[in-house]
Amino acid sequence: MTVEEFLQKYAAGARNFASINLSEANLSGINLSGVNLSGANLSVANLSGANLSGANLSGAKLNVAKLSGANLSGANLSGAILNVANLVRADLRAAELMGASLIRAELMRADLGGANLSGANLTGADLGEATLRTANLRGANLSEANLRGALLTAASLQEANLHGAELNRADLGAADLRGTELRQVNLGLANLSGADLSGSNLRWADLSGVNLSWANLSEAKLSGASLSGADLSHANLLNASLVHADLSSANLIKADWAGADLTCATITGAKLYAASRFGLKTEGLICEWVDLSPDGDRSQIYRFSKGEAKKFFLQTLPTVRIIVDAPLDQDANLALAFTYHQLAVAYPVISRPPSIEVSDRRTTLTFKIDNDELLFATAYLAIFPFQDAASAQKNLLTLSQVKADEESIGIQEQYWLEKIAIALEQVVKILEKVKTEEGLTKARKEKFFQTPTQIILTNSSDQALNIYDHPSFGKRLSGSVALIAYPQETAIKPQKNPRMTRPGLLNFLSSFH
Repeated sequence: MTVEEFLQKYAAGARNFASINLSEANLSGINLSGVNLSGANLSVANLSGANLSGANLSGAKLNVAKLSGANLSGANLSGAILNVANLVRADLRAAELMGASLIRAELMRADLGGANLSGANLTGADLGEATLRTANLRGANLSEANLRGALLTAASLQEANLHGAELNRADLGAADLRGTELRQVNLGLANLSGADLSGSNLRWADLSGVNLSWANLSEAKLSGASLSGADLSHANLLNASLVHADLSSANLIKADWAGADLTCATITGAKLYAASRFGLKTEGLICEWVDLSPDGDRSQIYRFSKGEAKKFFLQTLPTVRIIVDAPLDQDANLALAFTYHQLAVAYPVISRPPSIEVSDRRTTLTFKIDNDELLFATAYLAIFPFQDAASAQKNLLTLSQVKADEESIGIQEQYWLEKIAIALEQVVKILEKVKTEEGLTKARKEKFFQTPTQIILTNSSDQALNIYDHPSFGKRLSGSVALIAYPQETAIKPQKNPRMTRPGLLNFLSSFH
C-alpha cells in the first residue's frame, strides 16, 4: 500500500492498518490519532510533528524513525522497536512503552510524564532534560543513558539498571529507587530528597553535592562513592555500606546510620549534630575534624588527634537499666505504661518507652538515651514509680556532694559533674510538679512496684555503674516465688552501694563523650 492510499483510507474512516509497511514514508505533520499500526514497519519513516495520540503502535518497528515533536500521548507502544529513533520534544504523556526497545534513542526534552516504561530497554538513550514525573521505569535498562537535568519526581525506578548513567542535576525527589543498580552513576548536584534508595547499589557513584535529605539509604551499597558536600540531613543510612566512601563536608545532621560500615571512609569536615554515633564500623576511618554545631555553621568544631576519631565513633548507646525482682503482670504493665507516658510529657528525654524483658523471676526495663550527661537525670525520673525511689534518688543526688575543686578531680570529670548537676536540678523540679497527680500515685500502689530493684547505668564507652541495689534484691524465701514486699521505712534509708565508690564514679565520668 502506498502512502497516498494509506492516507486516503484513513481520511475515509479506516483505522486498522496492522502490520502495514510504511518504511521511509513521509508522514510529517499528519493527523493519525487513534490509528492501529500494531506490528507495522515504520523504520526510517518521518513522523515529525505527527498526531499519533491514542494510536496503537504495539510491536511496531520504528528504528531510526523521526518522531520529533510528535504527539504520542496515550499511545500504545508496548514492545515497539524505536532504536536510534528521534523523539526530541515528543509528547509521550501516559504512553504505554512496556518492554519497548529504545536503544540510543533521542528523547531530549520529551514529555514522558506518567508513561509506563517498565522493562523497557533505554541503553545509551539520551533523555537530557526529559520529563518523567511519576513515570514507571521499574526494571528498565537505562545503563549508560543520559538523564542530565531530567525530571523524575516520584518516578518508579525500582530494580532498574542505571549502571554508568548520567544523572547530574536530575530531580529524583521522592523517587522509588529500591534495589536499583546505580554503580558508577554521575548524580552530581542531583535532587534525591525523600527518595527511597534502600538496598540500591551505588558503588563508586558520584553523589557530590547531592540533596539526599530525608532519603532512605538503609542497606544501600555506597562503597567508594563520592558524597562530598552531599546533604544527608535526616537521612536513613541504617546498615549502609560506606567502605572507602568520601563524606568530607557532608551534612549528616540528625542522620541515622546505626550499623553503617565506615571502614576506611573519609568524613573530615562532616556536619554531625545529633547524628547517631553508635554501632558504627570505623576501622581505618579518616577524620581530622567534624562540625557539631546545630546549624552546621562551624561554630562548634571538634578536632581529633591520632586515634581519637575511632573512639569518638565507637560509642554504645547510653542506657539506664532498672531490674525489678519480680515478673511483670498485666495490671502492673498497664500502670507502668501510664506512668511513663505522663512522665515523658513532662520530660521528653524519656519519650521513647523502655524495652521490657520479663523472665519468670525478674523484669528488666531499659531506657536508651542520646547522651551521657542525661543518664543520672533519666535514672532519677525512671525509678519514680517504685518504692525504692527515695533511696535510689538520694544516691543519685550524692553527686552534688562531690567537690569540684579537689585535686583528684580532673577537668573532664569536673565538666561532666556540672552538666549532670544541672540536668538533675531540672528533673527534680519537674518531678515535684507532677508526682502528686492522682493517676501517678495510684499506679505506685501495685504490688510489682513495691519489690526490690537494682539500677545500672551504661555510658557511651560501654562502662557500667551500679547506682543502687536494695539489700533484699535477689534474695528469696526458701521455696517461695512470691513477690517480696518490704516496709516503707526500709525503702527510704539511703543504701551504701559498694560499687558506687568515688573512684568508680570518676572513672565512669572520665569515659563520657
